Amino acid sequence: MKILPEYLPIIVSAIVFLCFILATTGIVMYVRAGTRKQKLLGKIKREPRTTVTPDAETKPRQTGGWIQNRVLNFFGAVGQRTPAGDALIDYTKLRPVFLKAGVRRENAPSIYWGAKLFLAFVPALILFLYRVILPGFPLSTAQMVVLLTIMAILGYYFPDLWLRFKIARRKEVILKAFPDALDLLVVCVEAGMGLDSAINRVAKEIKLNYTVLSDELTLYNLELRAGKLRKDALKNLAMRTDLDEVNNLVTLLIQTDKFGTSVAQALTVYSDTMRTQRYQRAEEMAAKIPVKLIFPLILFIFPSLFVAILGPAVINIYKVIIKGNAIG
Repeated sequence: MKILPEYLPIIVSAIVFLCFILATTGIVMYVRAGTRKQKLLGKIKREPRTTVTPDAETKPRQTGGWIQNRVLNFFGAVGQRTPAGDALIDYTKLRPVFLKAGVRRENAPSIYWGAKLFLAFVPALILFLYRVILPGFPLSTAQMVVLLTIMAILGYYFPDLWLRFKIARRKEVILKAFPDALDLLVVCVEAGMGLDSAINRVAKEIKLNYTVLSDELTLYNLELRAGKLRKDALKNLAMRTDLDEVNNLVTLLIQTDKFGTSVAQALTVYSDTMRTQRYQRAEEMAAKIPVKLIFPLILFIFPSLFVAILGPAVINIYKVIIKGNAIG
């Protein structure tokens, strides 16, 4: 079978494209497998308690792989070398937002502004150069200006959207883990442990299943170990989690410490309240299911039922009408 010369570029392009897709897929699968392996090893591996020091606990963990760290360092360099970098980066305002998102890198503000500037200018610049290089570009000048403006705006606000999504996702994870951690805290306090030691014990027990909440409780204990007052450490915990449930617990613990009431009794009552709220949230989600099923039923299931039920009848009616016309 001979290949015509005019089809040879198409075949070569298809082979190159297929090889590129296969290579990209292999690299992505390899990176994901390595990341998954590192996560599993991090969950399973537990260092001896005698070798853990405060400096090692306070040091932020390096998340992500080599490529991700390189990209973040590049964004950080871009944010630091901007002409107005010092004026843009206000760490006092950005630090609570990053803490709510679980980001504790030292150069997080620089990475944030570097990503905003890079995503705002570079994609628009690439599109503009593509328009200049190719004279037969289908878009007009006005359409090009509108598209560049939209791309710049989307690129500039994309880190904000990502940060909000990360905060919302992290709050969901903490809220899911909070009732179980509170039950363990009640058990520890009723067993005779102090509040601080009970929180430290809960942080160690839930580390395997609820890593995010465990890190927050561990950071609370580290702040106490550094000499901060319990009231301030609890307020910082409520600020980092940004949940009403944790804020209410912090208020309860501060008032209990202030007035000298029983911590175990207060935690028991609040734990029962949290258990009731979790049950009510489950009932609310179950009650929303019929409403959410209306649109899939109307768009996908009802048409299939109509075709299956009324289809044969319509075909028979159509055949009867055709035969009647033929006879007439």
